[in-house]
Parts: sequence; C-alpha cells; structure tokens
Amino acid sequence: MKIHQLRYFCAVARTSSFTRAAVEEGVAQPSLSQQIVKLEKTLGAKLFDRLSRAVQLTEYGRTLLPKAQTILREVNEARSALQSLRRGVGGHLSVGCIPTLTPYFLAPRLSRFTTNFPQVELRLVEETTPKLVELLQAGELDLALVGMPVKSPDMLCSELFREPIWVAVGKTHRLADRKEVHIPDLRGEKILLLKEGHCFRDDALKICSRARTPLSAMFETDQFASIFPLVAAGLGIALVPEMAARDAMDCLIVPLQPEARRRVGYIRVRRHEAGAAQTAFVKWMREESGKI
Repeated sequence: MKIHQLRYFCAVARTSSFTRAAVEEGVAQPSLSQQIVKLEKTLGAKLFDRLSRAVQLTEYGRTLLPKAQTILREVNEARSALQSLRRGVGGHLSVGCIPTLTPYFLAPRLSRFTTNFPQVELRLVEETTPKLVELLQAGELDLALVGMPVKSPDMLCSELFREPIWVAVGKTHRLADRKEVHIPDLRGEKILLLKEGHCFRDDALKICSRARTPLSAMFETDQFASIFPLVAAGLGIALVPEMAARDAMDCLIVPLQPEARRRVGYIRVRRHEAGAAQTAFVKWMREESGKI
C-alpha cells in the first residue's frame, strides 16, 4: 500500500469519478485507475462499484476511507513539521476560502503575508463550505476561511470578525430613498441569492425566516458580481455583506434594521497540529481582522 494510492482512492471517493479525480491529481486517468486496481489487489477487497454513470464506494471502501484520510493527514502534518524545523516559518501551507471572502477579504490583503513570509509556499483553494470541509478531512487543506458556524464534529472553529449585512436595491427602487430598511419592509420582494452550499445564502435566509418575511427567490448564482447588475436593473434586491457592498456598482446600499451580521472565521481539523506557517497565517489573519 502506497501513499499516492491512498491519495488517489480518496480523490475518487470525493468526486465519485475516476476522470475528475485524475484531473484533480494531475495524472492520466488510466494511470490512476491502474493504481486503484493495485490497491484493491493489495487489500484483497473491491473498493468501488463501477457503475455506468458514477462510482460508488463498496462497504470495504467506506471502511477504508476515514482511515486513509487520517493517514494522509498525518503524512502531511509530518512533512509540514519537518519543513518548519528546517526552514523556520516556511514550507507548504494550503488554505481554503469561500467565494464571498476571497475577493473582498483575502485577496486585497494577502500580499502583506507573502511579503513577510516569503519562504511559505502558499496554495489557495476557493470552494463552498461543504467542499472545504471535505478537503480538510481528506488532509488536502490546513485550514479554511469560512462563514460561521460550521457544524462538524471534526472541525475546530475560531471566529475572526463579524460584519454587517446590508440591503442592495436599484436606484429607482421603492426603498432607495430610505436611510434604513426594516426587515418587514422587504415583504413580497424578489430576492437574488447565492446558490445552495454558500454559507451567506443561509445567513440571508435566516434573517428573513426569523422576521417571518416571505421572499421570492428569482435568481441564484455563485457570486455577487452577477447579482449587482441585476439589482441595478431593478430585477430584485439582495442581502449582501458590507465588504462585498463596496463593489455594488449602480446600486444603493441601505443599512438593515434590526442590525444583522455574518460571522467569519477559520476552521481546521480538530486533531491537526498547526505548524509554524499555519500559526503565522492565523496570527496574520487576526491582525488583518482587527483592521476591519
């Protein structure tokens, strides 16, 4: 049994596809399939049911998966620890981030970290929270910047900051002249939302649910960049975090009452030992969060 075989196995289990797993791992699909077959022969058990349109774990595969993830995570931790000892604050650091934070919080500030710690080989992955949790559990990420809370017994969650949630409306919208908007004022409005899996979508829906304000979702997307032009065109309204609202071209941003805030923090696997690079990155994030 070899480490790269376990890595390929976890990739196929995560993607339910030999082809997608090969793309993620940067190898040819026949080579990846061949290594999985060798792993099955070594273990004397069939790990996957190869169906016509998908790949499913067998009972043996489901049993192996958490153990394989633990092995890969421990290998990565050992590699990171040795690199930290050899190079001080250096080595590899894999950081995940949700799409509603990458362009607004992480990207504008990241050069300060890379300037201060040039020996850290930083890898960034942008995904929704459920996908980031999977990657953390598989040992492919060291930590991830997400919206809070994250309900997973494997994850250690630490809050960094809270930011206001505002209402974006078109310039001719009936609420455009308001100094503040109360949640009941939104009743009957068409709302533009992020797709399922984005934690800010949950924040927006919870605000409306708590206020018993039924809204009609007329558009769903993966990014605010697609939402703002539609709001400006008068096709609906949107609830947006403060930092994203700065890019709301041709829209009016109105404070929401009662005030609502989203919680932002980072998560890591509870059993993961943080190396020097990860410790430095967390300290840097906390310093940047204090400037918001």
